[in-house]
Amino acid sequence: MTALLLGSISTLIDTSELQRQAFNDAFAEHGLEWSWSQEEYRSLLDSNGGRDRIAAFAEARGEEVDADAVHATKSAKFREALTGSPLAPRAGVVETVAAAREAGAKVALVTTTSPDNVAAVLQALDGAIEFDTTVDSGQVEAGKPDPAAYALALERLEESPEACVAVEDNPGGAASAAAAGVRCLGFPNENTAGLDLGDVVDVVDRLDPARTTELLGA
Repeated sequence: MTALLLGSISTLIDTSELQRQAFNDAFAEHGLEWSWSQEEYRSLLDSNGGRDRIAAFAEARGEEVDADAVHATKSAKFREALTGSPLAPRAGVVETVAAAREAGAKVALVTTTSPDNVAAVLQALDGAIEFDTTVDSGQVEAGKPDPAAYALALERLEESPEACVAVEDNPGGAASAAAAGVRCLGFPNENTAGLDLGDVVDVVDRLDPARTTELLGA
């Protein structure tokens, strides 16, 4: 058997700009005079984890910030934005998942975002994509680029890493897949386009069902 491992909520729906605006709204609510432009936000996306991103930004500015509280506010605002925005799956995603299933492959979502964020994105998809298993931050101790999320997904699916293909939109996610021994297809979002995704077999701006099925060998 084989499996298609979608590695980020932004491989499903491009939520990158909603995320950036949620960060800025959270900063304002917590009285922080921060506002991440799109260019500045892009420069911060070579690492994973919004909470750690906030903490590192504060440390670089010599400010003391409750990163956990700010990130919790950001996540809440992001989920609010998801429910109030017209969103569609990214190009080729639904068709690629359908082709993978038709070829006998399993499908998983392997992310280290929060369970609440995952639930909000799946609700926004309204059943357009279904998964055999879903991994989120509440199920692993280490976030990406650590390979723990992929290791857990592979264990649940009872699949070997070399039989699977991951799809990732950011450098940390691609590094996580590589560390787990899974080949990775780069599928950058609006704000990670142009970043070096590292060890990937290809970088595409839309998922192609035939190409992805070929990579799966299904």
